[in-house]
Amino acid sequence: MDHNKLLNLGAELGRRLMASGAEIYRVEESVERLLSSYGAEAQVFAIPNCLIVSINTPQGQPLTRMCRIPAHGTDIELLERCNDLCRRLCRETPDVEQAQELVNRLDGDVRQLSPRVLTLGYVMTAAFFSLFFGGGWRDCLCAALCGLAVGACLLFGDWFTGSNLFFRTVICSAVAAGMAYGLVLAGIGQNLEAVTIGTLMVLVPGMALTNAMREIMAGDIFSGLNRTAEVILVATAIALGSAIPMVLARGL
Repeated sequence: MDHNKLLNLGAELGRRLMASGAEIYRVEESVERLLSSYGAEAQVFAIPNCLIVSINTPQGQPLTRMCRIPAHGTDIELLERCNDLCRRLCRETPDVEQAQELVNRLDGDVRQLSPRVLTLGYVMTAAFFSLFFGGGWRDCLCAALCGLAVGACLLFGDWFTGSNLFFRTVICSAVAAGMAYGLVLAGIGQNLEAVTIGTLMVLVPGMALTNAMREIMAGDIFSGLNRTAEVILVATAIALGSAIPMVLARGL
């Protein structure tokens, strides 16, 4: 057996699990079980932006591969496919080349929502949250318009928001708060707090916070602190961005 190919197989499956938003324990356990099913003793270490996989050859030579994981979100369908494939490979243990081909085909048929559907999701989320926080139907309409603007910035505004998470969140929250203030000032909305908070909820990193707490309680301290720092950074960006239009409006 070519242990270099086996190592690449395990690392590639782990990388795709990480890119789909899998928990750290799931990534480490899946890669370790996969390599163990092929008779290799594996050591796996993962944090949200890095994966290290190491095995020993029968001659005692250590082989290691490290993968840098770029910024990513959560893709539940890809995560489910990776889980199913990992279980299948552990159960059937096909040839490494065949298994690698199956891993390479994971991204092929994953469904992607269209920008129109995603934008509609932002609109509806902002509108319903404004109602949840005590707004009326006019506030719901204003929040929907603000959610439309935030969704457009997130989906189509890479040329001015960039890929930096902090500055992108600052800009989107500033757009949301500015539009909410303008719509209420124009008399369309009534409850500024309900419109603003309802719109900002689409930017709140709830899943990242949940995963951070889960990983800290599970003993993955480094990963949990990494995700917690990301959550704090996003929360700071939301607060800073929403304060900018308010300060400017009071100054004017």
